[in-house]
Amino acid sequence: MEIDYSNIKVIGFDADDTLWVNETYFRDAEDAFGKLLSKYETKNQIDQELFKMELKNLPIYGYGIKGFVLSMVELALELSNNTVSNTTIQAILDIGKDMISKPVELLDGVESVLKTLSESYRLIVITKGDLLDQERKLKQSGLLHYFHHIEVVSDKKEENYSNLLNHLDIKPSEFLMIGNSLKSDVLPLINLKAQAVHVPFHTTWIHEQVTEQETNGKAYKTVQQLSDLLPFLK
Repeated sequence: MEIDYSNIKVIGFDADDTLWVNETYFRDAEDAFGKLLSKYETKNQIDQELFKMELKNLPIYGYGIKGFVLSMVELALELSNNTVSNTTIQAILDIGKDMISKPVELLDGVESVLKTLSESYRLIVITKGDLLDQERKLKQSGLLHYFHHIEVVSDKKEENYSNLLNHLDIKPSEFLMIGNSLKSDVLPLINLKAQAVHVPFHTTWIHEQVTEQETNGKAYKTVQQLSDLLPFLK
């Protein structure tokens, strides 16, 4: 299906795993957490229980590293029947601090794509997560000057996008969203009659995965890297 992008005036970018590496650090942290608690449960079971704990806590903590760390601490207490050592709790906190202190690793071609597109379009960032952490990464990325607006939202549902587009006076028909998550960056925009492009990342959090039925009949383009956008947006 050929998609017409000739009306697009504003392009929104997801941040984590679209502009820079993020999910990889969560998987590494899960591995470290599993090793810390290996005397209480198997690695596979710990991973499953941690995912359940994260989902349970999302309405309380939201997305991001801090909520992830609190979920690890809570699960450690639960699996150990409140006998986990202070040393292990400190090790969990250190895992979180290490995640927060990771350098921002831009994905291939990101800056050159932003530079090219900024000459013809208004660019914005729409990302979810912890405000302080996202601000830190944006500042360290060296990409801030390409964007007209930065928005850190609590979630990426149709209502969140609709409110933001209204606030910024952007018509859905003139808006294109680019991101690695079909659930968060693509489907909500398609439902709002905007456009979206999916740029898959090699690792996707289970919570962000969707079924084939959910994407069936939805008109969006998938590219393997950001530079593949340029032929049809220049």
